[in-house]
Amino acid sequence: MTERERSNIREAKAFSNRAGASSRSSDEGFRWDGVDLLAYKEEGAAPFKAITRQVLFQRPELSCELRYFEMAPGGHSTFERHEHVHGVMIFRGRGLCLVGDEVREVAAPDLVFIPPMTWHQFRANAGEPFGFLCMVNAERDKPQLPTPEELAELKKSPAIAAFFAEAE
Repeated sequence: MTERERSNIREAKAFSNRAGASSRSSDEGFRWDGVDLLAYKEEGAAPFKAITRQVLFQRPELSCELRYFEMAPGGHSTFERHEHVHGVMIFRGRGLCLVGDEVREVAAPDLVFIPPMTWHQFRANAGEPFGFLCMVNAERDKPQLPTPEELAELKKSPAIAAFFAEAE
């Protein structure tokens, strides 16, 4: 664990203690008391690997939902797009993210905005756990997966072709 990650943990714990909530972390991953560790998605619904989900805030008075996703080394989220936007804060580790036609290296505490109908994927390719907080609309549309034709068109970009080749 890097000093940057330790600082994030200390800051998160200090904030949650002030707010009357609690959190805890371990080498196995970040966990919040009273928050279920969930499967990322239903198996077979879309391609993903070694990723979990925790819904941190899901209250009727909020029009958004705050979630924490964590991938084991080598894990990845689904390559998808949808009409709703995402606000993401990298919370643990380092990895890659593809947003639109750009591939970026990201690390805690980087911020990533994902506009509507923009292809995106996160990857834990740095040999360490990779976790991020994600804020989305409470009511949102279902993700869309690329058709083979759309994927072929995207792979015309050398950066995107290299991003996908690394995972194969």
